[in-house]
Amino acid sequence: MIDVSSLRADTPACEQIVHFNNAGASLMPEPVYRTVVDHIKRERDIGGYEAETQAAERLSAFYGNFATLLGVAADEIAYVENATRAWDMAFYALPLNQGDRILTHESEYVSNYLGFLHHAKSRGIEIDLVPSDGFGQVDVEAMARMVTPTTKLVAITHVPTQGGLVNPAAEVGRVAKEFGLMYLLDACQSVGQLRINVGEIGCNILSGAGRKFLRGPRGTGFLYVSGTIVDHLEPPFIDLRAAQWLSATEFTLAHGAQRFENWESFVAGRLGLAKAVQYALNIGIDEIEQRVLGLAKTLRERLTDIPGITVRDRGEQKCGIVTFDKQDETPDALFHRLGELRMNISVSEINSARLDFGRRELQSLARASVHYFNTEHEIERFCAAVENQ
Repeated sequence: MIDVSSLRADTPACEQIVHFNNAGASLMPEPVYRTVVDHIKRERDIGGYEAETQAAERLSAFYGNFATLLGVAADEIAYVENATRAWDMAFYALPLNQGDRILTHESEYVSNYLGFLHHAKSRGIEIDLVPSDGFGQVDVEAMARMVTPTTKLVAITHVPTQGGLVNPAAEVGRVAKEFGLMYLLDACQSVGQLRINVGEIGCNILSGAGRKFLRGPRGTGFLYVSGTIVDHLEPPFIDLRAAQWLSATEFTLAHGAQRFENWESFVAGRLGLAKAVQYALNIGIDEIEQRVLGLAKTLRERLTDIPGITVRDRGEQKCGIVTFDKQDETPDALFHRLGELRMNISVSEINSARLDFGRRELQSLARASVHYFNTEHEIERFCAAVENQ
């Protein structure tokens, strides 16, 4: 069982706010905060390079911590400055050429889809949208039927930004394996709230953020690239971290996923993210998932009981993100009103989910996202505030 009182004591802001914006940026627990601040202080006191040298062993732990979290090898992990850049580094390294086809889904995140459109314009690739099944998630059977001889990549978002839906990542992985396709999974909003095992999912590449459900600092992210493919990928750009300069005309790429890293990075953030992963592992990922899903279920049920509220989440499996709208109050107005009451949510807008929201004729939704340190009492307070305009 999770000791919620202890975890809330590690999260001092819980005394002041109701934080239901964990899919945007969660609250750092005290050990993560102290790790970041202590290292910045050390940089101030002895110098940035010198502080990094002293922290070498803890920096190396970053790779082992993520390896344990995802069920992969340490050399398959890279530190990247944010989830979008991690996804970009991998996607732009894939050998996609004119006429090659990508399979994706209408729930795809804006930054990823912009990458597809960029490749369509610059390289002449084709984008195939897999339809949704009755639950609104990727229709895996339709995906299998849509594979052609020129299909090269399956790329989906595990948990879309605009709702609680959890796409069937492992089932998609089986299709990718059957047809010998590369599989890129955006796990930005699933890692940290759901149990993720790369071997079970079957993806070749996985990207994610530090600031969301992992509760790490902003400006941190990570990338997994399978050791079976990494030597066949050319990063879109390299530096002295990603490669070794051998002679005036020669270089060699770094071993494993570290070829996707930059030499200069937010060292305090790397340490903080490593600490955040260890913090989650100490609690237990299965325990975290069980509590998050339970709280989200309670929140959906309670919101559904409020007149004028429509909960909009789709998916056979749902996660800790809850989206809804209110008949007589716009999501933006609700966001600002709750903020004045020290209750944090966010707003999902069509510009981040144009295909999905366009088909559903939505412009925006209120998005509340819970985490394991939230409580049932907070849910009651939140729903009362939502109801009482």
